[in-house]
Amino acid sequence: MKRLNRRNTLNLVKELDAFPKVPESYVETSAFGGTVSLIVFILMALLTISEFFVFQDSWLKYEYEVDTDFTSKLKIKIDYIFYALEFPYSCLGVSFEPSPQKKLWYQILHQIQNRLREERSLQDVLFKSALKGYFSDPVPQNDSPSNSQNACRIHGQIYVIKVAGTFHITLGKPIDTIRGHAHFASLIKNEVALNFSHRIDYLSFGNDVPGHINPLDGTEKITLEQNMLFQYFITVVPTKLHTSGVSVNMHQFSVTERERVVSNKKGSHGVSGIFIKYKLSPLMVRVREEHMPLSVFLVRLCGIVGGIFSTSGLLHRLIGYFVDIICCCFRLGADQSKEVSHY
Repeated sequence: MKRLNRRNTLNLVKELDAFPKVPESYVETSAFGGTVSLIVFILMALLTISEFFVFQDSWLKYEYEVDTDFTSKLKIKIDYIFYALEFPYSCLGVSFEPSPQKKLWYQILHQIQNRLREERSLQDVLFKSALKGYFSDPVPQNDSPSNSQNACRIHGQIYVIKVAGTFHITLGKPIDTIRGHAHFASLIKNEVALNFSHRIDYLSFGNDVPGHINPLDGTEKITLEQNMLFQYFITVVPTKLHTSGVSVNMHQFSVTERERVVSNKKGSHGVSGIFIKYKLSPLMVRVREEHMPLSVFLVRLCGIVGGIFSTSGLLHRLIGYFVDIICCCFRLGADQSKEVSHY
């Protein structure tokens, strides 16, 4: 009785088999089928390899939230050179003309910045390549004395509270007036002609991050006009970068530039110099590096294998069906011609 129940159970399970086996004696092979199978196997291998590379790769995800950190200090790091032949000789010490190595670096830097304006995803590549050590730092400054010492270099870092502010370079001793901050030279009626041509080698807010290129890095402003006012209006965005290799709080920024000639005679009032005004965005950007989970990779791999098998089998049957129809038409036409010639 137990054996009978087992046989009935096995027979029931066999009837539920969704993958019936075809005896080998009923299987017919062909050269066309073998060719299709070879193409299918090659295609499966290529897609599997490409999917494996996708599984190994990572991408950056951007999220936005309100910045609630108001107590920490913000680091501002500056390094720029301005043309200063009219300034006191104690200020001069470097040459305004960059070295050949720095010229090459500026060209590469400008190309990357132009591409960054067109393609935002390039910044992801710079982040990941820098973290892997593929990105080199800028060419170091050469402060050795040269034949043409016609410029001053100002570099260093300052810590400020996280509120809007400004810092600038202009002529004259700073003084405090009723209306606010001013410079002694701007109160003199006789205008002094000064050339404020300059080059910003580096300007960053917050911690340094390898691979992050700031919008003003390598910016060069050369003018033949005297008493020029250069203004940079900057919006700083707090950013938290979390990857498998580093976790750091940094700051990105966007900039709007403006320049004009200061001439009280022509009604263009102001103070000539280089003015950088910045403000902080209330929103914070969180950047996280993400990888494809192993479960997703296996599901995608099964989808590739199953999809190729199903599609190739369907195409093989359709092509074989049309080939049989064409062959039958040719055979039918040949038989009819034979009959006509026989009569």
